[in-house]
Amino acid sequence: MICGVSWKVEGKENIPNTPFILVSNHQSAWESFYLQTLAFPTASIIKKELLYIPFFGWALACLKPIHLRRKRKITSLRKVLSSGKKKIDRGFSIIIFPEGTRTNPNSGIKKFSSSCGLLSIQNNVPIVPICHNSGFFWENRRFTKKKGNVQVKIGRPMYGDDPKELTNKAFKWINTKFIEMN
Repeated sequence: MICGVSWKVEGKENIPNTPFILVSNHQSAWESFYLQTLAFPTASIIKKELLYIPFFGWALACLKPIHLRRKRKITSLRKVLSSGKKKIDRGFSIIIFPEGTRTNPNSGIKKFSSSCGLLSIQNNVPIVPICHNSGFFWENRRFTKKKGNVQVKIGRPMYGDDPKELTNKAFKWINTKFIEMN
């Protein structure tokens, strides 16, 4: 237990032994740490500014994430696809938060970008959807934590032929699970 926060995970058996795209909702720093433990090796897609944070950013850089400048949408998408392919070819799974930024859990799940669907289809690897409610306990931009039990649900691998449809399928699964949790 960390700061009075525990977690319960359902669906760990759905995690493949081969590379995949891990797609999750994004509410707090908790999932940024926890999702790294579900598969090895992984690479996260992060905003480049995180690398400039003293000590934390420097340690993050050692994990060799795919870093982006969010304001450069087309350039960022190209980098996700090219760097993601290189990582997948080397056996890495990719962690993507397709909402783009942390969202207040009381606001529900935000619309997903289609980069996860594109990366999945172009590399013939599945999307594994993950839903959690960590934002209720590790509130964004707050140092204090609330005691409680984070629920984590891991879905079955998803494949598709159309990036938008596949992304929407992952969104619907995560959104449905989030509604069921609350």
